[in-house]
Amino acid sequence: MAEGVDLSAEQTEKLLQFQDLTGIDDIERCKQFLVTNNWDLEVAVQTRFGEQENRRNIYEDSDVDTERQPRIPVVNTNPSDQRVFTVMQHRPSGIFGWAFYLLSRFLDIFRFAFSLIRRDPRRYVTNPTQDVRDFISEFEDKYGPEHPPFHRGTYAEALNAAKRDLNFLMVYLHGDDHQDTPEFCRDTLTRADIKEFFSNQIVFWACSVNKPEGYRVSQALREVTYPFLALICLRQNRMTVIARFQGLMNPEELLEKVQRTIRDNESWLIAARADRDERNFNNQLRQEQDEAFLESLRADQEKERKKREEEELKEKEEEEERNKLLEEEREKEKLQRRKEQLRDELPAEPTSDDPNVIKILLKLPSGIRLERRFLKTHSLQHLHNYVLVHEAAPDDFQIVTNFPRRVLPTHPTDDVPIPPSFEDVGLGKSELLFVHDNTA
Repeated sequence: MAEGVDLSAEQTEKLLQFQDLTGIDDIERCKQFLVTNNWDLEVAVQTRFGEQENRRNIYEDSDVDTERQPRIPVVNTNPSDQRVFTVMQHRPSGIFGWAFYLLSRFLDIFRFAFSLIRRDPRRYVTNPTQDVRDFISEFEDKYGPEHPPFHRGTYAEALNAAKRDLNFLMVYLHGDDHQDTPEFCRDTLTRADIKEFFSNQIVFWACSVNKPEGYRVSQALREVTYPFLALICLRQNRMTVIARFQGLMNPEELLEKVQRTIRDNESWLIAARADRDERNFNNQLRQEQDEAFLESLRADQEKERKKREEEELKEKEEEEERNKLLEEEREKEKLQRRKEQLRDELPAEPTSDDPNVIKILLKLPSGIRLERRFLKTHSLQHLHNYVLVHEAAPDDFQIVTNFPRRVLPTHPTDDVPIPPSFEDVGLGKSELLFVHDNTA
């Protein structure tokens, strides 16, 4: 180990243990894990397991987003005040007991010897979710469906669920080869009172240590014997193993110890819930304040927008009014120029003794009377122009007869492009006509 020359004996021992637990062949990579985690072996192993938990699982359905698999929380497996309840294994009795004991010891020796030749296949985690589901299925096939509600996800998912919901987590590691396992499963885990107790606000996770997922958790928790239970809860923002239950216990005794441990540690979860509730309340209050601020801001912006639109509308109306006045002025000037032109174009008034003369008396809307002579052959257009250029006459008007009342065609239209003469419309030597203001 060329790179390990500068390491102390303790660090070298941790390095070898980490390599053995994680199955990483690269010494430098193992060293990197330990250095990153300040040479805390347990934390480094948990971190490595967390990385494995997040790896893409080639055996899972292709539509599962493995990149979103939860990272395993760091677990304090040996706090100073951890409670450890251990029941030492009873001396085997009878031929069957001794046979089972010797067989289990032989399997342990065989497994150890085989591991010296070939790495334990349980170190290679491929599908942790399926490991858990296979164990549950095997357990129910052998012991029946009556048992605590086993969490059907991985160890990491169970930890995250307990942490998220601020519940206790009970971890059960199933030792298939241990002589006390069948009795524990048959007489304890399947009891109605055990099932009912663990169904109430406790996440119960279980797996066999003969499966990669169970073996991995076993290496992290380092159990001494079976049956093995570990009670975990959130303390000081870190998941902590608060109690270990090792060995075959009387069901009533086990239940009493678990209940007592939960009562003694429930204050941590109560404080965490209160802290979370306070954070949620503060977050909600802050969110409501932000929403109120945004609503006020939107209201102010809406007022500003309406005010701006009103000002723009007012400016537009004023601009239109100015343009209208300008247009009216231009029209008046144009009309005035036209009147000047028409005044110059009016034919000279004929003399009274002209045999073709016709005398027209006009009454304006204002009551003013106008009198002028025209020739019978003159176009009514001249009569219209005569009225138009008079300063007392309206700009838009019609000339009508008194009786019978009719409107004279005094100016060109689409139907009558050339107005007729006085004679053509049947006017006599002397006529009284009325000027009607079209705008009145």
